[in-house]
Amino acid sequence: MINTKTFDFVWKYDVVLRNRSMTTHRTVIYARVSTDAQSHDSQIVELRSYCERRGWTDVQEITDRISGSKSSRKGLDQLMRDVRRGRVDVVLCYALDRLGRSLSHLVQLLDEFASHKTALIVPNAGLDTSADSPSGQLQLHILGAIAQFERSMIVSRVNSGLAAARARGVKLGRPAKRNPHYDAVARLRAEGLSGPAIAAKLSIGLPLTYKLIGQLKAEAEVAEAKAA
Repeated sequence: MINTKTFDFVWKYDVVLRNRSMTTHRTVIYARVSTDAQSHDSQIVELRSYCERRGWTDVQEITDRISGSKSSRKGLDQLMRDVRRGRVDVVLCYALDRLGRSLSHLVQLLDEFASHKTALIVPNAGLDTSADSPSGQLQLHILGAIAQFERSMIVSRVNSGLAAARARGVKLGRPAKRNPHYDAVARLRAEGLSGPAIAAKLSIGLPLTYKLIGQLKAEAEVAEAKAA
């Protein structure tokens, strides 16, 4: 069965290839390293050389020095703002893992590039969505299909975990609001008062008192189990 999400994803790039003129380019080189001990130089030098070979002169460079697992990066955020404003024709990157923090994030970026008629070129990966390249289109199909598979697996794992939790009697959802008498019952119980004495002292019903005492015992048992 054809995955419609994957088809739509690649179709957007087909439109980009047919409808845009690549005679002029507003190119952004994006480079990222993870630590202060690393340098962008090797990435930048190679990508500058690529631009020279293609005859591109309108080139901007954006760099990040941050872990790729971070959801927000100053440089990447700037790049995406420019893409959304229609200021970028081509994004040039040293490697795919320099751009996306995960496969699903990478496909999300590619989808947004396509929506704004921005091509992505990763020379080392042989990925070039600015040209009608069969290999580039194949990679887009594969990336889209794998990302969809990854999302399906995540949903399956989450559903399995929820089912297992329910089977163990775990209550899911937002925790219930603690009764306003809970702390007072806990204090009086610690002082050795019985359930009826606590109910009389706090002027609350005996069923509620025993319910709160039961919650205290359950929390104490959980704490003991964790400490063991």
